Amino acid sequence: MKLIHLTDTHLAAPGEQVYGIDPRARLDACIADIQRHHTDADLLVLTGNLTHFGDRAAYENLRAGLSHLSMPMRFLLGDHDRPDAFRKVFRDAKVDGRGNVQSVMDTDLGRFIFADTSKTGTHAGWYDDERLDWLDERFRESEGQPVFLFMHHPPFKLGVPAIDATGLIQGFEFVERIGPHLPRVRHLFFGHAQRPVSGSWRGVPFSTPGGTCHQMALDYADARPRGVQEAPAYDVAFIDAHSVIVHRHAFLADAEPFSLSEGAYSFWEEQERRRAAG
Repeated sequence: MKLIHLTDTHLAAPGEQVYGIDPRARLDACIADIQRHHTDADLLVLTGNLTHFGDRAAYENLRAGLSHLSMPMRFLLGDHDRPDAFRKVFRDAKVDGRGNVQSVMDTDLGRFIFADTSKTGTHAGWYDDERLDWLDERFRESEGQPVFLFMHHPPFKLGVPAIDATGLIQGFEFVERIGPHLPRVRHLFFGHAQRPVSGSWRGVPFSTPGGTCHQMALDYADARPRGVQEAPAYDVAFIDAHSVIVHRHAFLADAEPFSLSEGAYSFWEEQERRRAAG
């Protein structure tokens, strides 16, 4: 399976900027790059903060920006999103029985679980008992299957105070309830950090590509939230029965490929030249 992971698109109304950036222009460049290289992808997942202010015009702008892609998509909401406005525009989006934007997708590789950690009125992650019950049941009914988990907020600290300040409020409860299922989780994909981060947590590999709009400044001491205009990126994951390989692509990087083995850049020719020169 080939999976595209986007996060933190922060769309606004057409022509409106966010922190001096046109998020739709960034998204268009991202989609164009995906169209050039990844039309064979099996799934595209957007892990939240789809919009910046949660207004309907921004969701309509997002829908228009994604309209050129034909691959299946799944959406999660983040702390900048509003579920009422989202559902008016993305009427086919999967939700649970209580209207939370969370769902499952069963594949030949295992179960994909999309968990909704958003709550209107806070930037922190929210996963109360009601949602934990839903998630626990989704794990239990898939007993024995591998699981791939998608969230907006990471359920653990990343070591960057400005990010960790708005982490999952029920982090302890999350681990207490879901901990027994974690050995079956092959990979955790999340957003919110708006920085490229990867590693493992309680034995679970994880990754997030950072956002397609602005990024969070990398500061290991200052808890004040600050942005930085680093290169936006998305992730491409190749998943099979034995591995999950995640490639990060900075789609606006101005870099053309060059040969490492021919012409002026030939290592072997240069090595022989240096040997001949003594």
